Amino acid sequence: MAAAATASRLLSAGTKIIAVGRNYAAHAKELGNAVPKVPVLFMKPTSSYLQNGGTIEVPHPLESLDHEVELAVVIGKKARDVTEASAMDYVGGYALALDMTAREIQSAAKSAGLPWTVAKGQDTFTPISAVLPRSMVVDPNNLELWLKVDDEIKQKGSTKDMIFKLPFLVSHISSIMTLVEGDVILTGTPSGVGPVKIGQKITAGITGLIDVHYDVQRRQKPLSV
Repeated sequence: MAAAATASRLLSAGTKIIAVGRNYAAHAKELGNAVPKVPVLFMKPTSSYLQNGGTIEVPHPLESLDHEVELAVVIGKKARDVTEASAMDYVGGYALALDMTAREIQSAAKSAGLPWTVAKGQDTFTPISAVLPRSMVVDPNNLELWLKVDDEIKQKGSTKDMIFKLPFLVSHISSIMTLVEGDVILTGTPSGVGPVKIGQKITAGITGLIDVHYDVQRRQKPLSV
């Protein structure tokens, strides 16, 4: 119980979300991207978190967002320039997360050579489960991730198919920026990404460990006075 209580507090302490793009070869292929030789990294703000059971908001004028189910690694203590051999000692727990993507906005940004922030970082764009203590996850490199839209399976894959494994990712990212307690690394998504429309429902999970559910609705702006 103590480990679970400690893990549940981690996310509130974090300062950033570091996402790894194209970390599954099949996903890179389905989007027409080359398999990377080094990790593709981008940032998301912690204000994009959405707790289990919340509502994913689709901003006007979009009608859908793309779903990407991912294993989230939650850092347990300050990490800077850590080795691969010691990297997993800095992990405090794991979670199931979705990297919601405004694909139209991302595609336009990529074509213009611009950052992806607007496509990835909006409010509710990082739905995330409760944090699982590290002791509950026997082998994070062999977890089945799945996602359904309206009860139809859309994504199913295993973390064993990651191009860059967890120890390398923690070590590599810590060599670029200091990771602090509660920071989250989104480790990439398996193939099967696609749109979820306003009015649909998402359920997703790590088989045998945890699942989450979300409604998808239009973002409502406050009325001007």
